[in-house]
Amino acid sequence: MTSGTLIAYLHLCHRKLWLHTHDIRMEHTSTAVAIGKHIEETTYARRSQKWKELNLGHLKIDHYDPVTNTIREVKKSPKLEEAHIAQVKYYIYALSQRGIDDVTGLIEYPKHKKTTEVSLKKEEWTMIKGWEAEVDRITNLETCPPLTTKPYCKKCAFHDFCYI
Repeated sequence: MTSGTLIAYLHLCHRKLWLHTHDIRMEHTSTAVAIGKHIEETTYARRSQKWKELNLGHLKIDHYDPVTNTIREVKKSPKLEEAHIAQVKYYIYALSQRGIDDVTGLIEYPKHKKTTEVSLKKEEWTMIKGWEAEVDRITNLETCPPLTTKPYCKKCAFHDFCYI
């Protein structure tokens, strides 16, 4: 089943998506991932008083305010913002599929003092269904997709796996 993480990986790297869904995980060895988790855990220490975690089985939304219908994602850097936006749009879509309408999203980059607002129009649902289909296609491939070098590969948790 598709998750926000898989949608983000779809927009970043098909190889990373395939490896992740085949239980090959490298995030625990990544300094960049550790820094991102630290930023999320320490930047908004009192957020848990207002914001709730939504666990919808295959889908986990870390911060949701049921009063304002707002999803918040905290990220380390806006360098991969396209993938972050796709992830939040997917969360909005998933909530709308469960009857929760008029949801908006905020992506916060505390180190950069930047916040990006995210919304989803009804006409974008087809695009998201296409993302789900592409995630299914890639994860069902017999073999791992070929390596495609991108500017952010050097800081990826899978760098050693792909290049050594």
